Amino acid sequence: MKHDGVYLPEKLDESSLKDKIFTSAIALFAEYGLNGARMEQIAEKAGTTKRMVVYHFKTKETLYLQVLEYVYTQIRASETRLNLTRLPPVEAMVELVESTFDYHAAHPDFIRIICMENMQRGRYMQQSAYLRKVNRSALILLEDILQRGQQKQLFSRSVNARDVHRLMSSFSFHYVANSYTFTLLFEEGADSQAQQAHYRAMAVQVVLRYVCP
Repeated sequence: MKHDGVYLPEKLDESSLKDKIFTSAIALFAEYGLNGARMEQIAEKAGTTKRMVVYHFKTKETLYLQVLEYVYTQIRASETRLNLTRLPPVEAMVELVESTFDYHAAHPDFIRIICMENMQRGRYMQQSAYLRKVNRSALILLEDILQRGQQKQLFSRSVNARDVHRLMSSFSFHYVANSYTFTLLFEEGADSQAQQAHYRAMAVQVVLRYVCP
């Protein structure tokens, strides 16, 4: 898939050299950040040469921005695939929170890349009009759920989609971004699957308490 000439694969193909380079870049940017990851490392991990990385993506900065756009595109696509208009508003909200939490937990590399971009104060995100456009769907999705719930007097009319998205994302993001420190300090030896289920249920409870009157 392309937008304005930019490469954004819908599904990464392990047999494609370009996709191998892209997958390698995701892993290395997540591990070392833009400044720490080197083109030679990306090439080596992909089983190719730096020359081929440059051929396909020109510069490390261009590759990084495309990875950042891909990460957000995948998160938003996962929400769209839920087809939440088929569900009553409360059930739709529950499914969205659970899916968001599980998606974050299943894609720690994606979350680390977003962490890295925040450490850079959003420097590269500011260069991408596409990121603003693609992420609008997150609020549109929530606005529909909230509006349907408000019409049935299930959700408070003072609640807005932006705040619910921040609450939901914060809970899910913290679970991944702070997993090592939080676990070492407070949950050492705990069952990881049980903890994930516990915090997913907690996220649902927090969001419902916030949106319900």
